[in-house]
Amino acid sequence: MQATADLRKLLIFSAPSGAGKTTIVRHLLNTFPDFIEFSVSATSRAPRPTEQNGRDYYFLTKDEFLQKIHRGEFVEWEEVYKGAYYGTLRSEIDRIFQKGKAVIFDIDVVGGLNLKNQYGANALAVFVKPPSLEVLKERLQQRNTETPEKLQQRLSKAEKEMQYASLFDVCLENTDLHFALKKAEQLVKSFLHLSE
Repeated sequence: MQATADLRKLLIFSAPSGAGKTTIVRHLLNTFPDFIEFSVSATSRAPRPTEQNGRDYYFLTKDEFLQKIHRGEFVEWEEVYKGAYYGTLRSEIDRIFQKGKAVIFDIDVVGGLNLKNQYGANALAVFVKPPSLEVLKERLQQRNTETPEKLQQRLSKAEKEMQYASLFDVCLENTDLHFALKKAEQLVKSFLHLSE
């Protein structure tokens, strides 16, 4: 496979927590390793036991995060939950562009729209839609990583996020994972002008 155009583009995958965007993004990274690279977000929250700095997130203290905001080092950032900041460092996008690759994001809905607004036609914003909020709730419960309070917080956030779906370039319904993965591959090939 080869690219017929400049790969200085952004592939933005956003969704409510539990919709399957991380699974889709991982699949795309395995499918197109020569053309795309994952943008690691920064966060002020503490790492989970299995997470590594620089692989899952750049883990910063709240003060470090706020200093970087003040210095204009973020392309986008947001206080997603009270006291928990998330954002995309400008240096992360530059790092990937310097490798001659497109940047792929697994990012929350507001962050995804902020990136799309800044990069316009050089960004493809994909909203991964779960079949329903009930299915989303089941998926989150199966993860077994959330307290009941956190689960409720995620579900009420998901309800709000679903209302943003129409603002994205593409709405990719994840009812059948195999179909969703194939559709995501087609979107990437088309947007990056990849030919066999």
